[in-house]
Amino acid sequence: MQATGRLSVSVLGAGLIGMDLATKIMRSDCLDLRLVAGRHDAAELRRAARRGMPVATGGIQSLVDAEEDFDVVFDATNASFHAEHAEKLAASGAMIVDLTPSRVGQMIVPSVNREDIGSHRDISMVTCGGQACVPILHAIARAHEIDCVEVVTTAATLSVGRASRLNLDEYVQTTQDAIRWFTGVEDVKALVNISPARPAATFRVAMYLRGRDLTTDSVRALVTRAADEIRTYVKGFGVSVCTVNDSTAFVSVEVTSSGDRLPHYAGNLDIINSAAIQAAECYAAGRLALAGRETA
Repeated sequence: MQATGRLSVSVLGAGLIGMDLATKIMRSDCLDLRLVAGRHDAAELRRAARRGMPVATGGIQSLVDAEEDFDVVFDATNASFHAEHAEKLAASGAMIVDLTPSRVGQMIVPSVNREDIGSHRDISMVTCGGQACVPILHAIARAHEIDCVEVVTTAATLSVGRASRLNLDEYVQTTQDAIRWFTGVEDVKALVNISPARPAATFRVAMYLRGRDLTTDSVRALVTRAADEIRTYVKGFGVSVCTVNDSTAFVSVEVTSSGDRLPHYAGNLDIINSAAIQAAECYAAGRLALAGRETA
C-alpha cells in the first residue's frame, strides 16, 4: 500500500472490459492505476496513453517485469489464460481479480459475500449474468425451498468482445456453478443469447424459479432488498418484472451502463466491472484498516 493509502493497481487486458475498468479505477479514491497491459500495440492502448494512463504491450510479462509489485491485478483477458497468469503473479503477492469465467479463484458477488474478499488471493467475479442474478436467487433461496432455477441472459452483440465469445461454454458453466454454490439448488440451467437487434438490446437477465410456498409479496420484498443492495455499486441495475404464479416465480432484471467508456446498452460489461471495483475497494478498506491497527 502506498503512503497515500491507495493500492497500486494494474489491468491485464485492453479490450472492452479492460479499458472500462481502467477508466473506473482512475475515479477511485483508494485505487491507483499504475499500468494497463495488452498484448499488442492496439488503438485502445494508444488512446489510453493519450489520456495519461501508463500502458505496456507485453501482456502478462509486462506485469512480471515491472519495477514495482502491484497490490491488485485485474485479469480481463481469456479464461484459458487465467491459471497461467495467476501462477506467474504468485510471487508478487498481488490479489488477482479475475473477470474471466475461469472458475479458478473464490467466487465473489459483493452484495452476498464481500466478507470473503480479504481471505483469498485469487477471486473470481463469476460472470456478468452471475453478478446480476446471484444476489436475487440467493435472497429467494434463503427464504424458500427452491427445486430448480433457469436463467437466460441476453446481451447485445456489440457488447460482447472476442474473448467473451471464445469463452461462451465457460460462461455458461461458471454461471451455473455460481448459482448452485450460492443457493444450494442443484437443478440449474443457464442459457445465453447474443442479440444482433438494432437498436441494441439492453442487457437483461430472466430468472425462472420453481419452489415451495412462493408468494408475490414475499418474493417481491426479497427481490427489492437485493436490488437495492446491488444499486449501491451498480447504479443502472433495475427490476423490470417480478411475478409469482402457483409454484413458479419469474424475475427479470435489466442493467444499463453508467456511461464511462461504454454505451448505455452494455450493462453486461458495466455490472461485472463495477462489481470488480467494489471488491477491490473492499480489499483496500481492509488493508487500510489493518495498516492502521499495526501502526497504532
